[in-house]
Amino acid sequence: MFLRKAVGVAAGAALLMLAASSATALDEPADPDPADSATVAADMVTIDETGQIASDGTVTLSGTYRCRHSSGPVYVSSSLVVEDRTYELYGIGGTRAICDGTERTWSNTGRTQGRFQPGPAHVEATLLELYSDDGPFGLPIPRPNVRATDEQGIELSES
Repeated sequence: MFLRKAVGVAAGAALLMLAASSATALDEPADPDPADSATVAADMVTIDETGQIASDGTVTLSGTYRCRHSSGPVYVSSSLVVEDRTYELYGIGGTRAICDGTERTWSNTGRTQGRFQPGPAHVEATLLELYSDDGPFGLPIPRPNVRATDEQGIELSES
């Protein structure tokens, strides 16, 4: 049973990395300096108050993030939330984060299959690190570590 869960986590992590492979942070990377980690501000992620929605249902969300040195890849993921009778999340992409303590911008784009229209919407953003531990048979298993989250209401405007 443990092996099945471990394979599921690994598969999910691989899908996240594939989904985010074409998205990149908007700023150029800088080499992290672990010696400066005591003076760097805490990890954070924010969401801009407006997002864009195209006529085909493509949504673009953005905001800022900051993270310090990491032991594995870090991503900024974002989701639109449906808060009717069910609590559904529609993933709107992932951006690979650069963790050097600098505040940077992120932007994610994804299709919503016509579920959303211009107007008020609710968004969640997460700064997620995938670090590896030795799993069964000494194989590295990626494990998620949520470093920061934000959620807020925004306005989707037509693009």
